[in-house]
Amino acid sequence: MLNAANTSRHDPAPEQKTLDVPTAGRIYFGLSPEASYRAVRRGQIPAIRIGKMLRVPIILLDRMLENASL
Repeated sequence: MLNAANTSRHDPAPEQKTLDVPTAGRIYFGLSPEASYRAVRRGQIPAIRIGKMLRVPIILLDRMLENASL
């Protein structure tokens, strides 16, 4: 029996926490996939590696934009 603190395998997936690099670049900055990967390599878009995948944490993108100065 599951209580409120546990999740069941039938519950919907939790809100997405990361994006793939091309999607993050396009949605947040209007970049092409190639430009998005270049920005990750330069450290301009934060990304984490999980195995062979690169994922961009949404919370880091949001913080980056909140702290951006013009």
